[in-house]
Amino acid sequence: MSSRPDAVVVGAGPNGLAAALRLSAAGLRVQVVERASRPGGGMRTEEVTLPGFAHDICSAVHPMGVASPFFREFDWASRGVRMIHPEIAFAHPLDGGQAAIAHHDLERTAAGLGADGDAYRALLGPLVEHGDDVIDYFLSSAFRRLPTRSPGAVTRFALNALPNVRWLAHRAFDGEPARALVGGAAAHGMLDLTRPLTAGLGMVLTMLAHHRGWPLPEGGTQRMADAMVTALEQQGGSVEYDHEVTDLREFDGVAAVLLDTSPDAFVAMAGDRLPPGYGRWVRRYKHGPGVFKVDWALSDPVPWTHPDVRRAGTVHVAGTLAETIAGEAAPAAGRLTDRPYVLAVQPTVVDPTRAPEGKHVFWAYVHVPHGSDVDMTTQIEAQVERFAPGFRDTILARATKTAPQMQEWNPNNVGGDISNGEASLLQMLARPVPRWNTYSTPMDHVFLASAATPPGPAVHGMCGDNAARVALRKVFGVRDVPPLRPAPPT
Repeated sequence: MSSRPDAVVVGAGPNGLAAALRLSAAGLRVQVVERASRPGGGMRTEEVTLPGFAHDICSAVHPMGVASPFFREFDWASRGVRMIHPEIAFAHPLDGGQAAIAHHDLERTAAGLGADGDAYRALLGPLVEHGDDVIDYFLSSAFRRLPTRSPGAVTRFALNALPNVRWLAHRAFDGEPARALVGGAAAHGMLDLTRPLTAGLGMVLTMLAHHRGWPLPEGGTQRMADAMVTALEQQGGSVEYDHEVTDLREFDGVAAVLLDTSPDAFVAMAGDRLPPGYGRWVRRYKHGPGVFKVDWALSDPVPWTHPDVRRAGTVHVAGTLAETIAGEAAPAAGRLTDRPYVLAVQPTVVDPTRAPEGKHVFWAYVHVPHGSDVDMTTQIEAQVERFAPGFRDTILARATKTAPQMQEWNPNNVGGDISNGEASLLQMLARPVPRWNTYSTPMDHVFLASAATPPGPAVHGMCGDNAARVALRKVFGVRDVPPLRPAPPT
C-alpha cells in the first residue's frame, strides 16, 4: 500500500464489499485486499466446462440479495445489474410425474397444493404481507436490532421458526407436496432437518419466493461483485487483488481492519496478539457439512417429467419430505447416501446469455460430510435422472469440485462448508464466540465481518454492514451512520 488508508477490509466477498461501501460512505479512505485475482468470494462466475458457458461457482440465486436491508439500499438496478425473476421461483419434483411448485404468486401456489392450500395461505400469507419487516428484524443482530412495524407478524414467525421443519410440515400440512416444498427450502441451511431453527429457514425462503422472489443476475453472479467494486471505486476506495494476508502486523498503523474471513483465519493472522481464551473459543466453533458441486454444459434443457419444473430457476431434487430429511441427516452424521438432497439451479431457463445459442448451463450440489473428498457425481446424476429421464444424454461437459477443492477455491469454505460455520441455534446466538458484540475482537481495531458473525450465511451483506457500523462507532466516533451513496447518473 502506497499510503495508509483509514480502514482495510480483508476479503472481497459480499460481506467484505458491503463493509467497505459503508465505511467509504462515511468519508473514510478504504482499501480492500483480496487473495484471489478477482472479487466476489462466493459471487464468482467462470467458464469451467466449455468456452461460452458461464457457470456460477457458488451462489447463483439471490432471494436475500434483493430482500436484505443493505441491498435494497444499494439498489442493483441503479448499478447496472439486471435481476431476472424466473416464472417459477423453485420446484420440488416428486415421483409419478408430480411436483410441488412455488410460483411468485402465493395464491397460485396455494391453489396447486389442493387441500393444503388454505393452510399454506394461513402460514405464509401474514409473512408475505409483512415481508420486509420480518426480513429486516431477523437480518439485523442483537447488537443492532432494527425496530419492527409488524410485531404481530414477527412474533408469529418466531414461534413457528424455533422448532424443526419436520414438526412444522406435519403440523401445518396433510399432503406430501406442501410438506416437501417447505422442507426442500429448509434444506438450504445444511442442517439435520430434525434440529431447531430449520422451520424458520424453510418459512423465510418460501415466503421470499412470494415476496421479493428468487432472482438470478443476468450474465452471472460475478456481475453483482463487479458492481459493488465499481461503486466502491466511485467513492474513492480501492481493491487490491492477488494479496494474501497472513499476518495482521502488515496493517499496523491502520485505524480499523475488518475481516471477511473464517474465525480460524483471524486467529492465525493475529498470532500471539490474541489472548489464549479467544483462540480456545474459536477452536470450539463448529463447521457444518461440506458440499460437492457439479457444473454441466448441456445441449438441451433438463427434460424434467413435470413440465412446470422446466420453468423453475431452482429445483430441489430429493423426493418426499422423509427422503429430504434422510438425505440431510446423512452428511450431518458424517455419512454419505446414495439418495442425497440435490440443490440444483438452471440459470438459462431465464438467462440465455450464459451459454451459446440453444445450449444451457446447469449446476447442482449435495451436502457431504465435513472435508469429504468423495466424488458424488454418479449419485447426483442418478437423482436428476430419476425425475428427468434422458438428462444424461444432454450432457456436453461437466466440471466438479469436492469439499476440499471448495475450500481451496475460497478459504472461508472450511472443509467445504459454504456457510462459514454451522447455522445451529447455539451458533446463531453466539457466532463465532460468546461475546455481546461478536463483530468486535480482543484487538480493539480489528473486527470480524464475515458470515461467521450474525446474521450468518447467505448473500445479504448484513454481516459486513453490521461490522462496519460497529467499527465506525468504536474507532471513528461515527454514530449517525450515513446512507450508501447513490449511483452516479449515467
